[in-house]
Parts: sequence; structure tokens; C-alpha cells
Amino acid sequence: MGTPTTQIVGIVNITADSFSDGGQYLDPQAAIAHAQTLITQGADWLDLGAESSNPDGEAVSAAQEIARLTPVIEALAPQKVQIAVDTCKAEVMAHALALGAGMINDITALSDPESVEVLKTYRVPVVLMFARNRLPRAEKRMGDPGTVLAEVEAFFGERIEQLLQAGLSEDQLILDPGMGYFLGSNPEPSLMVLSALTKLRRFGQPLYLCVSRKSFIGTLLGGRSVHERGSGTLAAEIWCYLAGVDYLRTHAPAPLRDAVAVLGAIRDFQLHPV
Repeated sequence: MGTPTTQIVGIVNITADSFSDGGQYLDPQAAIAHAQTLITQGADWLDLGAESSNPDGEAVSAAQEIARLTPVIEALAPQKVQIAVDTCKAEVMAHALALGAGMINDITALSDPESVEVLKTYRVPVVLMFARNRLPRAEKRMGDPGTVLAEVEAFFGERIEQLLQAGLSEDQLILDPGMGYFLGSNPEPSLMVLSALTKLRRFGQPLYLCVSRKSFIGTLLGGRSVHERGSGTLAAEIWCYLAGVDYLRTHAPAPLRDAVAVLGAIRDFQLHPV
């Protein structure tokens, strides 16, 4: 059941158009305050993103990403906060890592060879995400639940081998099988992957997942809006925790932290009853 080492990753969207909170934290001071709140609520890491990956998101230049990220990283890094940066641009990765970020989260799985060179230089962990669409943005199209697991496994098998041959080390690689629109606009592909998370353990790499407020949760709950998906999100996150997912990326660390604490207390009592 789960693992005491599961890390909670709090989401800070420094964007104008993220599906959940676009525009709320575009101001650097608002982003910094939100980041500090997430740490208080129990986040082990902060995931800073300056370009939305939702299907309707606008393209953001590397210069824009850097301008949005810089004041936030500069404020948080001296506080010894663990910072991940969500980007697929090599220039942004290098800049963020030089400022003190300690992880990269790339939804294109380092598809740019220059990004691989950055990770060879800095040797920090990198999240490699699977998506049916290999562009840096999700798509609104139906996915096939019957083939999704084979696609995910084939992708990771090939990508891990490619990156090791390119010079990255095994202990850098973290696997994210994607969720929501990255797998399909229908919920079944996401449900298929969630139901079979243990199969991805065969690669021997840590698993990273984000189900927070995703479209498939809204669909399963009869069309709930983004901000009515909290309970459904927590249920899916608990499922991931119980499956041993190593990193859980979430908009709301507090409920997840509480759930993990209670589950841990039950487990400890089971192992060491009074």
C-alpha cells in the first residue's frame, strides 16, 4: 500500500490560460504567495509552469517563459524549496536550472536533442511524459483504451533506451504515463492506465502522475466543472498513492497530505498493533 516516500508536487501555473487557474498567478508576487501556501499545505516540490499545455492554450516563447519564471525561482530558491520546472524548451530548462531548479518536467519527453544536452550538463531528475500527441500541447480527440497500455509501454521502452544511449543516467529518469486529454478526450484511456499502474513498474523507474482536476474526472462525475472535481481528484490520487506512485502532482496538497497521513497511520497500526 503506497509508499512513505511518495512526494507531493504542488502546481504553480504562471500562465494566462491554464485550464484550472489561468491568469490567477501570472503576477510574480501572486505566484510566489501561492507557492508558499502550497508548501504550507504539505507540498514537497513545487512545479512551476509558464506555458499551458491545454488544447486551447497559446504558444509562449522561451523569452516569455523565462521572464515569467525568473522572479518566482529567484524568490523561492533561497528558501531551499524543491523546484521543478514544466517546460519543453532547452533554453528555459538551462536558465531555470542555473537559477536553482532541481527537476525538469517535459511533456514531450526531451524530444528536443538540445534538451538532452542540458540534462547531461545538470544531471537533475527529468519527468518523461507519454502523450498520444507528441506536440507540446494536449489534443481533444478520442483515445482507444484497448491499445493505450501497449502504446505507453512501447514508448517508455524505446525512450529510456534512447536517452541512456545519449548519455543520461538511469537515476535521472522519471516516467509519467499522461492523463486526461494527453491520452484521449474520453475517460476510458485514463481509467485503463490507472487500473494498470503496476505494469509500469517493470521499467524500474519512479512513477509521476497528475490526475488533479482532469477532464476525465469531470466526465465521470456527470460533467462537473473544473472547481467541482475536488473529491473525484482526491479519490484518484489516493488510488495512485496506494499503487505506489512516487510523485503526485496536484493543485491541492492539503487534502492529499491528510489522506496520506491517515493511510500511513492505518498501515503502521496494522504492522504494529497495540
